[in-house]
Amino acid sequence: MDLDAFDHESHMREALDCAREAAARGDEPFGSVLVKDDEVVLTAGNRINSENDLRAHPELTLAKRAAAERDDADELVMYTSTEPCPMCAGGIDIAGLRAVVYSVSGERAAELHGTDPLLSSTAVFEAGRSDVRVIPDVLKAEGEKLHDAHR
Repeated sequence: MDLDAFDHESHMREALDCAREAAARGDEPFGSVLVKDDEVVLTAGNRINSENDLRAHPELTLAKRAAAERDDADELVMYTSTEPCPMCAGGIDIAGLRAVVYSVSGERAAELHGTDPLLSSTAVFEAGRSDVRVIPDVLKAEGEKLHDAHR
């Protein structure tokens, strides 16, 4: 898999669209897509509020589905509007996804929302069982605008 040849901006736009849809239904603006061979195979938006479930982060939802429904998790790349939190990074690591591409870092999202930053996903992946590649800051300005609009 040549991850460098993937259309990162197109996939990130779809993740940002999922985040916008989540915000429109009253959830926080987070969205993610799973990609195999440069094609989107699954999408999810945040549903913490709408499902009253603190685990309903899109990253964890997709990691869970990849592990339960697919036999190719190690070939999947997650594109996500914001760097995964430690819970989601742990799920991604356990599911064995190949890589994570994000728009806004967790540290920057915390700054925009006036909260304390959490442990970075890279730190979780380094402590975990797999070798998840991380590509940060794809369409960063668009991701920041999304967070800024939903503070």
